[in-house]
Amino acid sequence: MLKSVRSKNLRAGGGCFAIVASRYNGQYVEAMLRAARRELKRAGAQIRVLRVPGAFEIPAVAARLAAEARARTGGSSLSAIIGLGVIFQGETSHAQHIGWGVTHALAQIQVLHQIPVIHGVFVFENTEQAKVRCLGKKHNRGTEAAQTALEMARLMEHWRD
Repeated sequence: MLKSVRSKNLRAGGGCFAIVASRYNGQYVEAMLRAARRELKRAGAQIRVLRVPGAFEIPAVAARLAAEARARTGGSSLSAIIGLGVIFQGETSHAQHIGWGVTHALAQIQVLHQIPVIHGVFVFENTEQAKVRCLGKKHNRGTEAAQTALEMARLMEHWRD
């Protein structure tokens, strides 16, 4: 069942959040990006946006951000990384392979670097699914990704020096 995204009163505590967003399927990704930025700004976060050609390229940039943040501070100067992308299922299994690859890579990055990496890369069967989850406010996955990043950053702060 599709859950509505509800407004939360989360604070960033001056944290810095990176969003790595795909340019492919831009109409949908842009809408999620706007929603994520709006949510992070409302929480008082610093935001850095990096654009990549497609969803498959998101993990490479996320890994670089996580590694650099960890090397600079001995911990992480980033509170969280959010990956945003949209993939449409076609006639072959190509979309599934990209989706699985991105999922696996993002999970590895967050475990290896001990920084929250929020998975906002979606494989949709059709444009109607994308419209509901990306273009509207009621179910916008960009808002949801930002809220998850804020919650995880607050939780991970417990272990930071």
